[in-house]
Amino acid sequence: MIKMVATDIDGTIVGNSFVFTEEVKNCMKKLCQNGIKVVLVTGRMHSATIDAARELGLETPIVSYQGGLIKEQTGGKVLYEKTMDAKDAKEIILWAKANKIHLNLYMNDKLFVEEDNESIKRYTCERNIPYTVCELDKIELKHINKILGIDFENAERVTGWVNFLREKYPHLYIVKSTPYFCEVSNNDARKSRAVEFLADYWGIKKEEILTIGDQNNDIELLKAGGIPVAMGNATDELKKYAKYITDTVDNNGFVKAVEKFVLKEGLHV
Repeated sequence: MIKMVATDIDGTIVGNSFVFTEEVKNCMKKLCQNGIKVVLVTGRMHSATIDAARELGLETPIVSYQGGLIKEQTGGKVLYEKTMDAKDAKEIILWAKANKIHLNLYMNDKLFVEEDNESIKRYTCERNIPYTVCELDKIELKHINKILGIDFENAERVTGWVNFLREKYPHLYIVKSTPYFCEVSNNDARKSRAVEFLADYWGIKKEEILTIGDQNNDIELLKAGGIPVAMGNATDELKKYAKYITDTVDNNGFVKAVEKFVLKEGLHV
């Protein structure tokens, strides 16, 4: 019996409109009514995820920053946290500046950028996130959640960043979370580690966990589940790690997977 559903957000339970469908909301309600732990596991900031969790009626801790932070919604207690080394962050900031790469720097769950440009306006407009503009190489670097490189126009350029940084910093976790995002964080800031932590915390076995996502950063998420599910709109790479491929996000693929593997078991609906 499934006791925990660990789900990505963007591209999995919400599409490009950033609006949850009524089907997804009702599905979440049914899961919660049946005592199933539903956990949002995202690359988003914690502060940018709380509203989504509350809209969905979830009270469980939120996994943010690709697994770098697990924090309770009520009271803000930190259960798990892995941050970046300041030296690595400084080097990457200088590399990005020299190569005219837009970076988002996340420190202590706040967002900092070098320029108030179209990249940050597009990113924050879609997610409703406040940010501070400053010279990133001049500020004190501490409590670094992650670094995000963005190029909304050239996905191949982003792939090049991932390959370069992985070779130069093998001790960091570097992943392409969307075609246009290169994420850099502590090597233990992985969705798999966070799900495993919560499973131990609640006494839940791997075979009692359904994990679901759509991008390559969700490979780690799928690895932590007894039933790993890829969205129909998932990358080809992610689909290799799935035992089941559901419908697309626009066709409520999350709901269909839950109905197939969780709510089918005679639970109260």
